[in-house]
Amino acid sequence: MKQTLLQAAALAALFSTALGAPSAAGAAVSADEAAKLKTTLTPLGAERAGNKDGSIPPWDGGMSKAPAGYKSGEPRPDPFPSEKPLLSINAKNMDQHAAKLSDGVKALMKKYPDFRIDVYPTHRTAAAPQWVYDNTFKNAIRAKLVDGGHGTENAYGGIPFPIPKDGYEVFQNQRLAWIGSNLQTPIRVWVVTADGKRALASGGIETMSRPYYDPEGSLEKFDGYYQLGKFVATEPGSKAGESILAHDNLNAGVPRSLWQYLVGQRRVRKAPSVAYDTPDAVTSGIGLVDEAFMLFGPIDKHQLKLIGKKEMYIPYSNNKASTAKVAELFTPNTLNPALVRWELHRVWEVEATLAEGKRHVVPKRKYYLDEDTWQIILFDGWDAKGELWRTNFTLTLLAPDIPALVGFVMWGGYDLQTGAYYMNMASNELPTQYKTVPSIPRSAFSSEQLANEGTR
Repeated sequence: MKQTLLQAAALAALFSTALGAPSAAGAAVSADEAAKLKTTLTPLGAERAGNKDGSIPPWDGGMSKAPAGYKSGEPRPDPFPSEKPLLSINAKNMDQHAAKLSDGVKALMKKYPDFRIDVYPTHRTAAAPQWVYDNTFKNAIRAKLVDGGHGTENAYGGIPFPIPKDGYEVFQNQRLAWIGSNLQTPIRVWVVTADGKRALASGGIETMSRPYYDPEGSLEKFDGYYQLGKFVATEPGSKAGESILAHDNLNAGVPRSLWQYLVGQRRVRKAPSVAYDTPDAVTSGIGLVDEAFMLFGPIDKHQLKLIGKKEMYIPYSNNKASTAKVAELFTPNTLNPALVRWELHRVWEVEATLAEGKRHVVPKRKYYLDEDTWQIILFDGWDAKGELWRTNFTLTLLAPDIPALVGFVMWGGYDLQTGAYYMNMASNELPTQYKTVPSIPRSAFSSEQLANEGTR
């Protein structure tokens, strides 16, 4: 009888792993495993070595020095202005490179004969401050998954699971990826309709505080709120004054708090429906709420399975695109291929499938996360009929002054069925860009303050 129970337990554990369930107890790694972060792995958990043929170089510390004369908030220059593409991939030759292309990229090539990706030499530009590396090492042997894999405890100030065991740990790394501590940026949201018409959907100021990455804080002082963010619209005139505020906690048992200020109602209200597959009004409904920032809000309607690591062509260090003219970047059908930089990098692949008893208009997604930053760079989504529907991207901005490679800006998506696309968090033709700011008081992220800023 005892042997039968043991066999049943082992079978159940194997079955759960196959379905992508979180690792048992979300255990931290051993001290011996963590020691790899100082030898064969980078301080954030990527492979320190390059690949066999040298097309992916070794990580040598990334880029952590701002260009001479650079001032915070200025548009950042292209770090590699003289480089030329190594190759271009389009519908004619994509079969030769299919293993390193996402399904969404291949679908764009098939749909639009003029679409291509220009592949440049790979540079592992990602970097973070030393204190983030130090905290990541501490987290490796103390952080644990909780709340069925949707929460984290005993982590602070660094990547929580630099040596992940499953897709849930990988996604907690994404939520807590290093993009700076206190941030502010003017942004615009551009949409391009199926008939090629470009329009400004929204514009305003995005402000974010990440208490999890307070360099003066500690695990003992941390109250669980890892991110506080708000967006206040200033354009177009019909949306000026609209705003949204979000408080996100590492404990999935603490529901995220989200408020909206709508000018027509002249009041702040709770907005629990701004989640999951609700059409995102900021992108004129082309995007979904949980596609924002590549991942926004809970993902508990899906179960996550870590497929593994692979080499893939992904957008990288797109400072050139960030300073391009609007009319040149946002062209009919797709972003202008000549302005988008792609590189070969190793990525973690995670498959999200609809959990039993749950509902979502995108029941299956495949996510690709950059190994050097833990940020989602590309993901694809399939509809209920099993047809590829959506493909999303972030171009990534290299900000050596922070230092960080930021996937929090220039993100967007293509609707492969309607032909429309959008890009959010764009600063093209604006005088300032994504920047770090001094510590922001919690009172700046109160619902009362949201009403004050939204009133016009």
